[in-house]
Amino acid sequence: MVLQHVWGLFVNPKREWVAIRDDKCTIGKCYAVHVLILAAIPAISGFIGTTQFGWSIGVGEPVKLTVQSAGMIAVLYYLAMLVGVYSLGWMIHWMGETYGARVPLSQCVVLAAYIATPLFLIGIMELYPVLWVNMVVGIPALAYTVYLLYSGVPIMMGISEDRGFLFSSAVLAVGLVAFVALLAITAILWGMGLEPQFTQ
Repeated sequence: MVLQHVWGLFVNPKREWVAIRDDKCTIGKCYAVHVLILAAIPAISGFIGTTQFGWSIGVGEPVKLTVQSAGMIAVLYYLAMLVGVYSLGWMIHWMGETYGARVPLSQCVVLAAYIATPLFLIGIMELYPVLWVNMVVGIPALAYTVYLLYSGVPIMMGISEDRGFLFSSAVLAVGLVAFVALLAITAILWGMGLEPQFTQ
């Protein structure tokens, strides 16, 4: 079922959003068949990429992380994605009444989970962390994520296209604020001595 919806979101997103809505998936089932699986792609890829290949900016030897450090970061990265999907779903649910949408929390979490699908899938690029390659491939994936947000909100929330546009813009703003907050927390943790450990 998960692969069917993922494929459908790339082939015919609006039709697939209707199918996803009609599935009435619970939070537990959504996590079991979608989020837990796809969120592992960037976490595992990042672990392999930073320990086996490393990255370099400009000329020089690639920089690699120790297995212990990369493992801890991969686990925290995975947990952050799981929490992030639920948190975004909760925020969508919380904001829903403002835009005339009264849908269950589970449907909002499912919406958040499927919106994040392109970002989960593009995580495979972290296997070989070359900055310019990741940027070239990552920007279209991010753009498609935004497209899924704007096309999915009106259908999943049962509101008009106009209200859906405003609602989607608010969700996008919340997502950007959450991303900046996560970067700030990461910087604080690194300053407290939890920074990555590099191989010699």
